[in-house]
Amino acid sequence: MTLRRTLIDGAAAFGLGLTDEQADACMVYLVELEKWYRKFNLTAIRDEREIIIKHFIDSFSYLRGFNPGPGMALLDMGSGAGFPALPIKIAAPALLVIMVESVRKKGTFLRHIIRTLRLEGVEVLDARTGELLPEHQARYNVVTARAFADMGTALKEGSLFLKPGGLMILSRGPAETVSDDTVAEQGMLVKARHEIILPGSGDPRALWVFQKKD
Repeated sequence: MTLRRTLIDGAAAFGLGLTDEQADACMVYLVELEKWYRKFNLTAIRDEREIIIKHFIDSFSYLRGFNPGPGMALLDMGSGAGFPALPIKIAAPALLVIMVESVRKKGTFLRHIIRTLRLEGVEVLDARTGELLPEHQARYNVVTARAFADMGTALKEGSLFLKPGGLMILSRGPAETVSDDTVAEQGMLVKARHEIILPGSGDPRALWVFQKKD
């Protein structure tokens, strides 16, 4: 199976019908990631098929947690090489996406990808999440975080950026959990927990969807 077909079939498993243009964008992204990762240590994964599955398709799984619509804004904490934020943006181009990445060389790569793919409505902030307050407080419909601390810490930081009713989406291993008290302390509730098997690898995931109380 070609890399492109692996990508398209993996996206389809989460209900996404990628257009040719969207699939092309992901493949260009893959090529650029391979060019840059040696210099900037962007990913520990080197196999192309594994990158497609564990980065791109895994990122698409976040769309099980919300329905992107016009006027919605997403904040991604600790964006690294752009996952899950940029694949989400490619799949849902109307979504406003803000990526927060404190490592400047990674921010440089993210801006390069944005320019290369000619993406609009996406921005990179060279900062730590705490440095965005109070300007960005309660401004976002969705907050995502992938390789960002434990769930309790992610909730504590991410909840500050959500509008009332907004969603925080975290993809974790099936054994990881968070206490009800921790969730409640951040003014959140558990809206859903989706058990996912990552297409192409068989790896289990738990997609947690938390909602900010009104």
